[in-house]
Amino acid sequence: QVQLIESGGGLVQAGGSLRLSCVASGRTWSIDAMGWFRQAPGKEREFVAAISRIGGNTLYVNSVKGRFTISRDDAKTTVSLQMNSLKPEDTAVYYCAADPGPPKATDRYDYWGQGTQVTVSS
Repeated sequence: QVQLIESGGGLVQAGGSLRLSCVASGRTWSIDAMGWFRQAPGKEREFVAAISRIGGNTLYVNSVKGRFTISRDDAKTTVSLQMNSLKPEDTAVYYCAADPGPPKATDRYDYWGQGTQVTVSS
């Protein structure tokens, strides 16, 4: 099993920045992809970004390209999401996810965190 703990959410004004982090523990050696999803009130969970273990290959949803950057530490157990130029429509609960397979934009990840709230005020 793999456990994921997110941190870094909060309240920020539009145009501001936040950095989310997710620490993995347990069978971390089995993990390839780590990523972020978000779910706004009344909406379905949406893919945001993902990164591979080897090579750092990344995927982003179009709406965050150029504003968000996903990264992974050398130990491959922490994934971060740097969010710049935040917009009110970025408001959501952000979830960390991990999977033994490669990065993908679907929600077919085996492991999920509890989520952290990000609120962007206008």
